[in-house]
Amino acid sequence: MFKDAPPVSLANGGPQENGSDSPSPPLSDICAELYARVESFLSRDLSHSEVLNSVQKQTRASLQVVKEALQRFDLQSLSLSYNGGKDCLVLLILFLAGLHDHFASNRPGGQLPIPPSIPAIYAYPPDPFPLVTNFVESSAKFYHLDVEHIPTDPRPKDRSTEKVTIRDAFQRYMNTHLDIRAVFVGTRRTDPHGGSLTHFDPTDHGWPAFMRIHPVIDWRLGEIWAFLRETGVLIPGITGVPQGHAGTKEGTWCGLYDDGFTSLGGHGDTRRNPLLKVNGKEEWRPAWEMKDDGDERLGRE
Repeated sequence: MFKDAPPVSLANGGPQENGSDSPSPPLSDICAELYARVESFLSRDLSHSEVLNSVQKQTRASLQVVKEALQRFDLQSLSLSYNGGKDCLVLLILFLAGLHDHFASNRPGGQLPIPPSIPAIYAYPPDPFPLVTNFVESSAKFYHLDVEHIPTDPRPKDRSTEKVTIRDAFQRYMNTHLDIRAVFVGTRRTDPHGGSLTHFDPTDHGWPAFMRIHPVIDWRLGEIWAFLRETGVLIPGITGVPQGHAGTKEGTWCGLYDDGFTSLGGHGDTRRNPLLKVNGKEEWRPAWEMKDDGDERLGRE
């Protein structure tokens, strides 16, 4: 049902077969490649597969949200909340594909005015996994995200340590990025506080003022993994990929997902999902084998 995503093939570079750290292609080329991959996926007759047929519908709906966002906001006023997780990765691919479509539609045949990078925020936990940090850095480099890393510590163990919530992190980010008016967020309906969200929601409850954009809010867990396995790009420089790709240091997503983790946080609140444990062995099946959204966060505290 699924095919392995081949490495992105671009004239100016991209992942190499030997996993070498070659320069990433320009963002405009990456946007064009992702657009081609997504359009190829949408053009296929997948009526035989209930899951992939549903993913096609979700993809079209999400691209419409991206299109509306690019019509409502100037590109320089948009940012992404990016933590390297599977949902953020789907969001990123759809946003960059939509970015190509937006400019190509307005300038057919001409050079697309896509900037060299996209601003993003990574509000990371006090005890991040090194594999997550590596994936955020490697994927941000490949996808040309200008990521500001901001530490959080909502429940400090030491009284002398300052409490820093996600809201505090975004306040700090907005204080230094005065042009940002809207932020793409990879929240899904089954996430904490995601139940009542829509595609466009202004912040509230004391948060800094900006529009939250949720293109993947209605995606299910199985749809997220199906999309990544169909359209994902091999990213060079990824470390600790348990199964790997032909023995190279390349990965389509964070390697923890290959090792039984289904929802990623920090060391203190994240464990392998017990439902993915192989009976009688200290081994875990990969995250994409989990289908039930209700079981996704069983490894989180």
